[in-house]
Order: sequence, then C-alpha cells, then structure tokens
Amino acid sequence: MSTPAPGRATIADVARHAGVSKATVSRYLNGRHQLLTPDIAERVRDAIESLSYRPSPMAQALKHGRSRLIGLAVADITNPFSVAVLQGAEKACQEAGYLLVLFNLGNKPGRERDALQALTDYQIDGLILNRVDTRVQLWQSAVGYGKPIVLVDRAQEGVDADFVSVDNAAVVCLALEHLRSRGWDEVLLVSEPCNGVSSRSARRDTFIAAMAQQAGKPQGMRGSFWESTTDNREQLMQRLLLLREQARDRRPAVLAGNAVATLRIASAVQALGWSLGREIGFIGIDETEWAGLIGPGLSTIAQPTDALGRTAARCLIERLQGWSGAARTIELPGTLQVRGSS
Repeated sequence: MSTPAPGRATIADVARHAGVSKATVSRYLNGRHQLLTPDIAERVRDAIESLSYRPSPMAQALKHGRSRLIGLAVADITNPFSVAVLQGAEKACQEAGYLLVLFNLGNKPGRERDALQALTDYQIDGLILNRVDTRVQLWQSAVGYGKPIVLVDRAQEGVDADFVSVDNAAVVCLALEHLRSRGWDEVLLVSEPCNGVSSRSARRDTFIAAMAQQAGKPQGMRGSFWESTTDNREQLMQRLLLLREQARDRRPAVLAGNAVATLRIASAVQALGWSLGREIGFIGIDETEWAGLIGPGLSTIAQPTDALGRTAARCLIERLQGWSGAARTIELPGTLQVRGSS
C-alpha cells in the first residue's frame, strides 16, 4: 500500500492504497459490488475509511449529465423583492439537493445574455429568470440550449415557459379597496418605468381600469399615474404638491408600485415636511423589514416572495426530473398590512 498524497484524497489515492485499479474503486462506489471479490471489496472499503475519502458531488453529477446547479438571474439585487425571492428559491433548491448560482443583471439587458449563456458554459441545469431583456430573439436562442427556464415576476409575451408571479391585478384592487374604505379618494399611482416590465404594466393597467370604473360616480375615487426614475426626484415632489392641490376637498393618497418607488416617495414627503397619514395617505406594494420604521409605519401589500421563489424553483426542478406538461402560469395572492400611513 502506498502513502496517500497530501490534501483531499482522490479516487486514485484510494486505488493505490487498496492496491487495485481506479475502475475497481469506481465499481465499488457505484454499488456494483457483485463484480468484486469479497477480499477486494473489503480492501477498497478499508482504504476509503482510512483516507476519509468522499466522492465529489460535482464529479458524480457531471458523470450522469447533471451539475445539480440551478441559476437564478435577478433584475436588480439591490431591490428587496429580488433578495426575498432569492431566499425562497434557495430553500427549495437545498431541500431538493441542488445548489443555487446567483446572477445579478443590474437592470442591464446585456447581462441577461451572459446568464443564459452560462447554461452551457458552466453546465447549469436550468435557470430561474427575472427578465430584463425583452427581445424574443434572445429567448429563442436560449431555448436551443435544451435547458428548462422558469420566469418569475416578469412575463414575456409569446414565450412558452412556466411563469410565477403575484396576482398583480388583485394586489392593486386590494390596495385601492383599502384606501377607499379609509376615506382616501384622490389616488396617485407612482411606479418605476413600465416599459417592458409586465408586472409594472399590469399594475398600471389595473389601476387605470379601476379609476375608469369610478369615473362619474358621486363618491367615486379619482386617480392619476406617474413614472418615477432616479433622475426626476424634484419632479416627484412637484407631482405630490399637485396631487394635494387637485384634491381640494378630497383626501389624497399615494399608491407605490414597488419598494423602490416607496423609498422615493418617503424621501420626497420628508423633503416637503409632510407626515404620511396626515397631509397625504400612503400604501405600497412590497412589504420590507423597514416598512414599519418609516413615519407612522407604512401600509403595504406584501408579496409572497418566499413562496414565489420556492414555487419557481419547484417548477424548474419538476422539469429537470422529467415532467413535460404544458407551460404553467401560477399567480399567488398578496396580503394587506395596515399601518399608520393609511
């Protein structure tokens, strides 16, 4: 028997220690003991125990054509929604014996191509994708890799893939019903730019349709829409001033389309010297750890982010395990969290 090399033992070390070939050790590790004599099997077992040898999970997976790696590409890791979905997906992957690889797209379309290319370059088994690039051509190229992809939060028209999202229409209606019940009847929806982002567009369209239904009713709500960017903070403040001016004898409130818009609104309200829930009402889509710490506490519609991540991962793992049914659309409900701002 030879002395094993320093560091982690390899299958070659086990073979040398037992005085057999690597093929013989491989047969033992793969449970093909019937091909070995009892004496050889015992020598291999003793060598494994003596060297504390552990097979490499990656090597074992690649041998069977799978890396047991799942990619998660998020549009923006600084968005609390992305972090929360990541946590849910990671839990589901761990439970199923997969490792999660994170790609932060940074809201840059070019990075999405890199994430899709990683399906082949790094032998990633499948991808959970929070889209940035809306080109169907890019998607069609990715389909050619033969790896399953599940979309989360952002749909892509004409794409045949499982899609997991909160029920965007329902969360907007839930927020509006809450505001109406508390007497807030002049509402401004503030959203990040909607172009190419299905979740934002769905929330905007639902809001506009709901306000159209209220038009002409004596006690109906009135509403307007505003897109917030990193460059129009001053304009947002002016828009909030205009909201109060237009409200007159009505009670003005803001509905934030997501947590990013919520932070911008909170900053603008502070700069104006207002208090949420007094000069202006507020409710935002996305529950965060800090929602209860701003002003009197921010009312929110909590997205089931952990469940979204888990569901997306489970859909992908089912595909990896051979399920080949039609593409699914799964929409989960949001939950109202009432605080002082509304």
